[in-house]
Amino acid sequence: MGDAAPPARGRCRWICRRPKGEGMEQIFCGRSGSPVLLVSACLCGVACRYDGRSAAVPALAALEAAGLALAMCPEVDGGLSVPRAPCELLNGRALTKDGRDCSRAYLAGARMARDLARRHGIRLAVLKERSPSCGVSRVYDGSFCGRLIPGMGLAAALLAAEGMTVVNEENFAEAVKAVLPKETASWKPTG
Repeated sequence: MGDAAPPARGRCRWICRRPKGEGMEQIFCGRSGSPVLLVSACLCGVACRYDGRSAAVPALAALEAAGLALAMCPEVDGGLSVPRAPCELLNGRALTKDGRDCSRAYLAGARMARDLARRHGIRLAVLKERSPSCGVSRVYDGSFCGRLIPGMGLAAALLAAEGMTVVNEENFAEAVKAVLPKETASWKPTG
């Protein structure tokens, strides 16, 4: 898992960072691929996690680089900083260990992810498991003791409610292969 910083904006390969609250969106600049999936930005190598690190998955980063995936971070898009206090979900709210409620930012970022998917006609999202935003099937229980429970993060739940297929970085290969254009039929999830 790397801590790669995004390439320079002039290369038009990465995410345009706007002032707090204005979100992040992919810049295409004439790349040939059309996006077919939404991906948690940390899985594409963006150091946007709460701890300032990434959780890069080379195959997903390659799809993003080819213009087939849109990288987004609902937490940053919602206005949270990097690094930031970790949050866990408790009764549908995103709370820090000291009880600060960050739900408004999490929900704003979830809506931005949904709107981005709608704008590009994307029906598949590959999201970071265990995240309070992006967890697909497991999230931390709100006790800050490292216990996982069945459940979805706030962005994952909103995307699923929209009818999108949401998968995590541990089980994405078949779902991604099914939505890739014909010319990429030989794609395999390797580095």
